Amino acid sequence: MTESLSEQHWLSLITFLPLIGALLIIINRMLARADEEENVARRSRWVAMFTTLVTFAVSIGVYYLFYDPEIIGFQLVEEMPWIGNGISYKVGVDGASILFVLLTTFFLPICILASWFSVNKRVADYMIAFLLLETFMIGVFVALDLVLFYVFFEASLIPMFIIIGVWGSPGTKQFLGREISARVYAAFKFFLYTLIGSLLLLVALLWMYGQAGTTDIVALQTYQFPAGAQKWLWLAFFASFAVKVPMWPVHTWLPDAHVQAPTAGSVILAAILLKMGGYGFFRFSLPMFPLASAEFMPLVYTLSVIGIIYTSLVAFAQEDMKKLIAYSSVAHMGFVTLGLFSGTEQGMEGALFQMLSHGFISGALFLCVGVLYDRTHTREIAFYGGLVTKMKMFAFLFLVFTMANIGLPGLSGFVGEILPLIGTFEVNSWAAILATTGVILSAGYGLRLYREVMFGKLTNDKLATIRDVDKREIFMLGILLLMTLYLGVNPSPTLAVFSPAVDSVLEIYHTALAAAAL
Repeated sequence: MTESLSEQHWLSLITFLPLIGALLIIINRMLARADEEENVARRSRWVAMFTTLVTFAVSIGVYYLFYDPEIIGFQLVEEMPWIGNGISYKVGVDGASILFVLLTTFFLPICILASWFSVNKRVADYMIAFLLLETFMIGVFVALDLVLFYVFFEASLIPMFIIIGVWGSPGTKQFLGREISARVYAAFKFFLYTLIGSLLLLVALLWMYGQAGTTDIVALQTYQFPAGAQKWLWLAFFASFAVKVPMWPVHTWLPDAHVQAPTAGSVILAAILLKMGGYGFFRFSLPMFPLASAEFMPLVYTLSVIGIIYTSLVAFAQEDMKKLIAYSSVAHMGFVTLGLFSGTEQGMEGALFQMLSHGFISGALFLCVGVLYDRTHTREIAFYGGLVTKMKMFAFLFLVFTMANIGLPGLSGFVGEILPLIGTFEVNSWAAILATTGVILSAGYGLRLYREVMFGKLTNDKLATIRDVDKREIFMLGILLLMTLYLGVNPSPTLAVFSPAVDSVLEIYHTALAAAAL
């Protein structure tokens, strides 16, 4: 079955199918008359929606028809000549990557739907950017060649840079004594931070190719790099992935990017793009440089704990809803890095689960902010108050996602936090104890946000006629609510999918540590 699937190139189809939609939009725009801009926009929306839905359907079909979650190792592998000399086009999935492929294809139709009415300028270009972004994000998770991974990893910066810079929020800010566009500033900050970090990854990649003679990820995971070289390679990879997570202190690009990005841009940034850093740690740093990973564990724990506590405290001081949720994302991703580098099964599985859970929860919270912004065109917390009297359904949905974000048992956020903490406690009890304060702090700023926006008296006359969520918004948030509930009540099936991939990494990791101890 796997062989026949490989011959049919299903993973390649999932990866590049969005490009077909982008090409159709380009052709449609080229053939349209100058006075048909509105029709071009309408057709572009529908083409993008249809393409992302088909991509999601195909990914679901591939998972249920062909992927076996009990098999250890990569499945559905496709390989063909590309650059040559040990560098090939090779894709495949295991228990870790398949669920992030599904997460990506799941969120893209939601992003298109979220932009249906709010994006009215250069709609065709906007939809093309999101379709290109989908291809690059899927490519990151399926790539089994390091050069191929790097191409997709870096290419994903381009459409996101354009989305923030072109369709971001209006407004200006002072920079070096000059007044510049705030969205352009945020776009360049996002691009430069992530690009500079990735340049070290490229240098390490070239050295690894010269040493091993291949960029095949499966081969590199079992290649024994010298202990001294592992430290430098680990630091190079860490520079790239830490920025992407992002970890403290290289997190400052994220709040600016979230605040300026359109709603769908914030959703995809939080739900998918941040996960590339954690995925990189899991796929490369731990199995390829196990000795360095163990040696630098105290560094990772220190930065993670500081990040959890510091960004939680900073979240308290925010008056912009998007900034508060952005700092909350940094804090919650700290649990991911703690769990990944614990070297324990519960910690690693919990970290991957937290990445998945955080995608649904943070994506939903940014959608909730988008609902309010579309009606009032402001994200200032002080502008609101007493909305529960006017937006009862929204108040319920916002409450569920707030509770999930602070780790209420029964919702996915609880599982995503408790498992990394348990795994961390086994190897470093103080790190786990200090990180737990982040759970307490998240309850503080989360409930404060909900109280100030939803409760109290409705004193702002501009909110007197505000309308509750419509069917489109209920549909988007309702799907995410169901996923949050399902993962919280029944996490076992998801953890079972992650388990073989985690076992494979742990076997490489602990075998290398045991050999070094002899």
